[in-house]
Amino acid sequence: MTSKATRYLYLTRHGEATSDESRLTDAGRRQAALLGERLRGVPLTAIHHGPLARAEQTARLVGEELDGIPLRSSSAAGDYIPYLPTREELPPEAADTWVKFLDQFPAEEREQGPALAAAALAQFTGPVPGDETRHELVITHNFLVGWLVRAALAAPKWRWLGINHANAALTVIRYAPDRPPSLLLFNDTRHLPAELRWTGFPQELHV
Repeated sequence: MTSKATRYLYLTRHGEATSDESRLTDAGRRQAALLGERLRGVPLTAIHHGPLARAEQTARLVGEELDGIPLRSSSAAGDYIPYLPTREELPPEAADTWVKFLDQFPAEEREQGPALAAAALAQFTGPVPGDETRHELVITHNFLVGWLVRAALAAPKWRWLGINHANAALTVIRYAPDRPPSLLLFNDTRHLPAELRWTGFPQELHV
């Protein structure tokens, strides 16, 4: 039987982006650099990032603070709807709001998302083959962080909705052999000064 080793998955949302999402703001670039500083000393084997500019730029800036960690673009780490629930799956008190929210996305994005979400689970989660513990960073978008956290907690598929992640915050999930995934850290921003925290969140969710 092939041996399995523990995987530590470090997840972050890209840094704050401009209104047209074509690049990072000055604050977003600073967030990315500070995240890279925090991750110094973590034995990362790779930095995976989505193909969009805001994720790629974040990965490059994080990587500049580390020593030679390879950057790997992945469509599975992109920005998409990971799962489109039916109205019946959703809590009645939230169904109208969430259906309206999901309807605003292009049909192509909603249709292609589930296959990409399945690819993300296959690529980034679970114990790894062999005997060596693996540490990987995925720089992605709000929806995929919610999807992977939901999966780690074995929550219903629709529950990626409402799990929000601040720009350049850090989430860590451990996948050890013969045990359920462990959510070690969620949405942690202690590497960021107060003025750079909570960006990407609606104002009413700033704490």
